[in-house]
Amino acid sequence: MTGTETATFGAGCFWCVEAVFQQLRGVRRVISGYTGGDEENPTYEQVCSGRSGHAEVAQIEFDPEVISFETLLEVFWRTHDPTTLDRQGADSGTQYRSAIFYHSEQQCQIAERSKRETDASGLWPNPIVTEISPLSRFYPAEGYHQNYHRLNGSQPYCRVVIDPKLAKFRKDFQDKLKQT
Repeated sequence: MTGTETATFGAGCFWCVEAVFQQLRGVRRVISGYTGGDEENPTYEQVCSGRSGHAEVAQIEFDPEVISFETLLEVFWRTHDPTTLDRQGADSGTQYRSAIFYHSEQQCQIAERSKRETDASGLWPNPIVTEISPLSRFYPAEGYHQNYHRLNGSQPYCRVVIDPKLAKFRKDFQDKLKQT
């Protein structure tokens, strides 16, 4: 085994993104956090204000021998709406923007190609507006945001927003899920 690689995606609320990517075979760890802004060591409140410049993101540690970056991108494109600027569902603001924060030039090239191909595929009726930027600094979110769905699955947001997303995801990607 060659080890692990890291991907960082913003696709709306990090609780949703984290819950989706935790389901995939080959994903070792998912950490909710913040990146893309200027504020050092931002808090959830600062990010939610929209003035920090940071996006809510999930940082995904994965085994590239089990799951590829390309497959992670396929999941990314299909589990949020990358055509809406600074909005996912009822969540709006720059902190909810669709973004890929790449860790290498190779990831950048793969992400750009994947974006062009997904845009041309007709998967979404409107043009994709996803930002593709280098990862500068990642800040893990506060502890109570980590593993949110696993620890708080009975909360209303989990039941109304995350559970339906996971049900659709499991149906669409059942061949890539962890065996439980």
